[in-house]
Amino acid sequence: MTHVVADPCVKCKYTDCVAVCPVDCFHEGVNLLVIDPEVCIDCGLCPPECPTTAIFAEEDLPEKWKDYTELNKKYAPDWPVIDAQKAALPDADAMAKVENKKDQIDPTPFGG
Repeated sequence: MTHVVADPCVKCKYTDCVAVCPVDCFHEGVNLLVIDPEVCIDCGLCPPECPTTAIFAEEDLPEKWKDYTELNKKYAPDWPVIDAQKAALPDADAMAKVENKKDQIDPTPFGG
């Protein structure tokens, strides 16, 4: 199994989760983090660190966000690994309260 980053992360990109990941499975886009399912060891350390409750064990992913499993798989190979915590996006606190942000995902790799 793996963990999946879902909708609450879009346009927030808190990186508390990255700081506790023992295998560097997080990848960074312009306005979203994803988890590489090939690298994730399902340790469970990251979900409690996420201030927006955006990370779920794949089997616990809410039905409304099931498509994020494929989005994580799609973007992880092309986005750079993020292995250090950094500041969240400027409007992260406000965007954390917004739902249905999938159409706002920027597919550009961070730094790309």
